[in-house]
Amino acid sequence: MGKKPLILIGESVHASIPKTGKIMKQLSEMGPDAYSKPSEPLNYIKALIESQAADGADYIAVNLDAFGESGPQVAVDMMVEYVKIVRKWGGGAAVCIDSSNDDVLKAGLREWYNSKKEVRQPLINSVKVYTMDNMLGLKKDFDYSFIALLVSEEKPSGAGGSHSVDELYCLAERIFDEAVGEYGFGADEIFFDSTVFPLAIDMPMEPNVPGYTYRAFETIRKIKSDAKMKDAHCSLGISNCGRDLPGRKVGVCRAYVAKAMEYGLDAAIVNVAHHYGEVEPAQELLELVDAYAKMDGSAERLNEAIALMGKFCRENRKPAG
Repeated sequence: MGKKPLILIGESVHASIPKTGKIMKQLSEMGPDAYSKPSEPLNYIKALIESQAADGADYIAVNLDAFGESGPQVAVDMMVEYVKIVRKWGGGAAVCIDSSNDDVLKAGLREWYNSKKEVRQPLINSVKVYTMDNMLGLKKDFDYSFIALLVSEEKPSGAGGSHSVDELYCLAERIFDEAVGEYGFGADEIFFDSTVFPLAIDMPMEPNVPGYTYRAFETIRKIKSDAKMKDAHCSLGISNCGRDLPGRKVGVCRAYVAKAMEYGLDAAIVNVAHHYGEVEPAQELLELVDAYAKMDGSAERLNEAIALMGKFCRENRKPAG
């Protein structure tokens, strides 16, 4: 069997998924031995972890940020428990510790290595230009890879008040140079995320402004074409592309992955049960995603994407009543 086309990061253990979040809440209310004593909620989480491992996940992501809203320490404490259960039931897959709170990331990383058994190198999601000095120094104590989110607190100067491809590329280069040059990361331990924007609302409001999908894909192409950074990975959170569409969301995600892979995508945060990157996407959905990938700011490209999205929505809208 050949090499898998994509590094797969399973997204299912996420507190913002309504059913999963509800079960996580039930589990958290079951007392001090909630994560070790058999129960229906724990069995559900165990099955989620085991099924993703069985479907080929390289990493199993855990995001508990929804619990951190009531108090940051809640998410920190829960992450420690979830890291333990991924280590126990993940079938050898590594954990992807996913949080916007650096304290949660650090607690999860410490716990992953708090074991006598051999574990695979974990993944941290995410590090940003303005958090990297706080996070990357952990490399000397814990071996890990990380997802670098290409966002900045600086005012974007691209057309329409958004970050241009060149700006996103420069953010990647800044993170790469520091991670490799100062902290000792290998190029292949860095995953760049140029951010997925829902296709349904990827419509620039003024002329000569490229779309978000165009910028995300072209940034991947620019990173992967750079001799220095070519061994770094590019990853995207795929499910977001299908948000607010009237139907065929899995099909659109499949086409989005296939098209992004043409630009150099080699990792993805996905529902691994759909085997993205392995099943052939529908031709008309590839054409739809391609239109957004090419929306460079010209009226011609914009009109083409609008026409294809209009056709898609008409064909997939559920009848009223």
